[in-house]
Amino acid sequence: MTNISFISTDNAPAAIGPYSQATQVGPFLYTSGQIALRPDGTLVEGDVVEQTHQVFANLKAILEQAGGTLSNVVKATVFIKDMNDFGKINEVYASYFGDHRPARSTVEVARLPKDVQVEIEVIAYLEQK
Repeated sequence: MTNISFISTDNAPAAIGPYSQATQVGPFLYTSGQIALRPDGTLVEGDVVEQTHQVFANLKAILEQAGGTLSNVVKATVFIKDMNDFGKINEVYASYFGDHRPARSTVEVARLPKDVQVEIEVIAYLEQK
């Protein structure tokens, strides 16, 4: 059986429940959903664009802790509070991924933790060390 590793970094907010920031199984890294919390746990209360930038800062920090980058992402799941914000979120999303185009699902949900406007989780493929 492949070993399971739990990834944690102080450069992203600590988990606010009984889970880890990310779990690695073999070459695959699964992040927990990231919301607009700063590493110190304070909430970014700005608009959906500001919140999405913070989500990506958190994802990048977790990926870096595991030895990866956004270019290792193979799948993203985006949860949004209001589908009318899809275009704004999509612009920020595209600015981080550039020409890299991982598979993605986007779902409008009734409510997110701490009443944020966006949450994103990713799956990344990391080369075996």
